[in-house]
Amino acid sequence: MSKLTLAQANKIIEVALANARQLKIKPLAVAVLDDGGHIKSVQREDDATMFRVDVAIGKAWASVSMGAASRVLLGRAKENPQFFGALSATAKGKFLPQTGAVLIKDKDGNVLGAAGASGGTGDEDEAVCIAGIAAAGLVSG
Repeated sequence: MSKLTLAQANKIIEVALANARQLKIKPLAVAVLDDGGHIKSVQREDDATMFRVDVAIGKAWASVSMGAASRVLLGRAKENPQFFGALSATAKGKFLPQTGAVLIKDKDGNVLGAAGASGGTGDEDEAVCIAGIAAAGLVSG
C-alpha cells in the first residue's frame, strides 16, 4: 500500500489555498493528516483567525479516524448526538464532525489520510480540499 508523501501533502495545500483565493473565500487553514491521524503538513493564511488550524485538523482527524468524509460524519452526528459527543470527549476534543474534510485515497481506494480546511463555509472548505487532492494525483472520498 502506498503512503502519503510530504510532496503530495504540500501540493494538496498549495492548490487548496490557490483555489480559495480564486473563489474569494475568507482566509483559511488547510491541514493534511496521514492515515494514522498525524499532521503531514498544515498552513494558515495571513489574517486567518487563530482557531482555523485547530478546526481544520479536527475535521481531518474525524474524517480519517472514522473512514468517511466529514460531511457524512455531520449527518451521523445529527442522528446520534450522544455517541458523537462521546467520541469527541474520548478524542480529547480533536474530533470535529463538521463539513470541510475528505479522505485522501490512492487510485486503488486505499486511505492515505485526510485533508481538512477551515475558514469558509463547510462546502467551500470541502471543495478546496477536493481540488487539492485531485491536483496531487490522488482521489478524494
